[in-house]
Amino acid sequence: MLVPIKWMSQYVDINTDDKTLADKLTLTGSHVDAVIDYNKEVINVKTGKILEIKQHPNADKLVVTQIDINEAEPVQIITGAKNISEGDIVPVSLEGAVLPNGLKIKKTNFRGLPSYGMMVSYEELGFEDKLIPKESRDGIIILPKDTPLGKDIKEVLELNGSALEVEVTFNRPDCLNIVGMARETAATLGTKFKFPEISVKNEQGDIKDYLNAVEIEDEDLCSRFYAKVIKDIKIGPSPLWMQRTLMDAGMRPISNIVDVTNYVMLELGQPLHAYDLEALEGRKLVARRAKKDEKIVTIDQTERILKENMLVIADGEKPACIAGVMGGFNSEISDDTKVMVLESANFNPKSIRETSKKLGMRSEASARNEKPMGHMMVELASLRACQLIEMIGAGTVVGGYLEAGKNDYDAPIVTLRPYRSEMLLGVDIPVEDMLKSLNTLEIESTFDGEKIISKIPYFRTDIEQEADLIEEVGRLYGFENIESKPLTGSTRVGRKSEIRLLEDDMKTIACGMGLYEITTYSFISPKTYDNICAPADSPLRNYVKILNPLGEDFSSMRTTLIPNMMEVIQRNSNRGVDDAKLFEIGSIFIPKSQPVTEEPYEKQKLCIGMYGNYDFYDLKGIVEGILSRFGIKSSIKAVKDNSTFHPGRTAGLFINDELVGIYGEASHQTIENYGLDHKVYIAEIDVEKILENKNTDWKYEALPKYPSMIRDIAVIVKDEVLAGEMEEEIKNVNPHLIESVKLFDVYKGEHIEEGYKSTAFSVTYRNKERTLKDKEVENIHNKILQVLNKKFEATLR
Repeated sequence: MLVPIKWMSQYVDINTDDKTLADKLTLTGSHVDAVIDYNKEVINVKTGKILEIKQHPNADKLVVTQIDINEAEPVQIITGAKNISEGDIVPVSLEGAVLPNGLKIKKTNFRGLPSYGMMVSYEELGFEDKLIPKESRDGIIILPKDTPLGKDIKEVLELNGSALEVEVTFNRPDCLNIVGMARETAATLGTKFKFPEISVKNEQGDIKDYLNAVEIEDEDLCSRFYAKVIKDIKIGPSPLWMQRTLMDAGMRPISNIVDVTNYVMLELGQPLHAYDLEALEGRKLVARRAKKDEKIVTIDQTERILKENMLVIADGEKPACIAGVMGGFNSEISDDTKVMVLESANFNPKSIRETSKKLGMRSEASARNEKPMGHMMVELASLRACQLIEMIGAGTVVGGYLEAGKNDYDAPIVTLRPYRSEMLLGVDIPVEDMLKSLNTLEIESTFDGEKIISKIPYFRTDIEQEADLIEEVGRLYGFENIESKPLTGSTRVGRKSEIRLLEDDMKTIACGMGLYEITTYSFISPKTYDNICAPADSPLRNYVKILNPLGEDFSSMRTTLIPNMMEVIQRNSNRGVDDAKLFEIGSIFIPKSQPVTEEPYEKQKLCIGMYGNYDFYDLKGIVEGILSRFGIKSSIKAVKDNSTFHPGRTAGLFINDELVGIYGEASHQTIENYGLDHKVYIAEIDVEKILENKNTDWKYEALPKYPSMIRDIAVIVKDEVLAGEMEEEIKNVNPHLIESVKLFDVYKGEHIEEGYKSTAFSVTYRNKERTLKDKEVENIHNKILQVLNKKFEATLR
């Protein structure tokens, strides 16, 4: 496919030279076979207007012309061209001119009369015969009437620039057009991509007054059919800019309507077809299978005998087009056409490919239709063609449209695990870079902390699975940047993995804190999500269903350990156990897609459950104690939107501002669902995140030389204020001198207003370089009160 760089530059900022661009595109997967230079060696060829044409007195086949080139005197040129008339604007090579074939123009005498140059044809400017517009194939180039006189023909015809010859693989039909290659170029260069602005400004009338219906009889062969009507058609040459654009892209201009459909096909990749409305019986179009031995005369005036599995676009009686391959002769646009129907449709690629092969017909349209294309482009391409027809004055667009088949798009979701990308590519690419690469390609992607979730756009029909996303990441990262490594192998001594060793340590620590370990099944009943009050749209309900379960209670794989913990607490409580501190380290299972077609994600979670003579702060102490043994500093924030937990007594556990778990008091409804009459405190923490942030490289400090000062502070705050947040704010007042902050009392009752609580902290101050003074501590203590009042509306008790 030829990609004129000037055309592509309308949709993307290109900030490099042609060769570098070709090399970079090749490295990112768009193989460029060649860079074609369109610069023509043309010197001293200008535009001129033919003022006069007279027969040569001494030669029957020659005429003498006077041409105005915007200079003092007209230029006399003798020619034998047959396609010129007085008033035509033509290119004139003047004395001293040089043409691409090396011809140098000199003053010449023709049968006794001087000629001071010659008029120029496309062939003489170096164009291939197959690209020359039909009105100029046998003579001089006739330029538009508004072309300025005396202008250099290189500027008028834009005889410069270059094109990329790109080899597009079968799985990338989105690149078989200029916009698609512009999108790839933007991703490759890291510049901005601009989709064409499409709008039709002056629609008139109603399409239903012209076209009765469009229908699809065989939806397995045609998924969408979209039709617009254009009236007041004026057939003629297309504007010079459109002709030159098509010529640079390797396509010959024919007429304004045909050129518009070809232009849109090359620009957006969606083939279009135009019908003469007067030639359609019943004023309708139907996408259906051909009848046995049905015949059609195609636009090459050849009669074709069709097979029953071939798709045709028919009117009320007969085929008007071999769908996606070639139009019919009887319904094609002619010079007499006044009203036309513009068809834009999405066909079954396999059907088009087989039809094209059996009939021995292959065209630019069939080459695109035989590849999978998104049906969302159907409408865009039709409107773009209407916009261009309106822009060049070739007709008036009729209001409205008729369509059949699909008209919406539900973007498929494909996920990418960063660790899997590293395994396949052999290089660790940061998640931020992966997201940037995918979003640059207009693959809308986000990261949920574990995997990248991508919505596949309508034009990327080739992306179906994780490996496809990894390929996109790899090619934009640059496969050439991935270091080649020899294959290696080694014999290893069997040992536990890091996460298994971490689990062993966690179990030892938890047991040392007085917790008892439980072990439960990974299979649970889907009804348990109702028991923990999970909303209908909760991600927890996205579980793996067991095909052959032992029963309803074992029909799904768990996505959380909380239901199992609640059932164990329920069982122990019902059997007379007054209090218990329990924990479990187990797996949860997250499906990659629904329905499940591949192995789900398996994640390790730590779940802690407590009831009896315990409260929120006992649970908080256990969680912080476990984390501290692994050198992890954590913070907490209030959580109010989790219906499993009490809205005012629940905290999200954060490590480096990343949510890694949740703990707090179970909600009243959750407790009631399990038939309990006492409070229950639950925690669930991501074990893998603990492993990621583990830091047991302990550093010991010498005992302090200077004494500390301890001051207590008790304030009254609202119930929903978290003590952990208050602790963080106290520490931040002066981290240099505040050595520690410990909560030692929470009181509600007499002398405390309903809805409020008294919270008391012990604050330890120490200066490692000298002895503290009472005044210093008093100032900091007062500032703490001010901060707590400002942040939490706290008042001193």
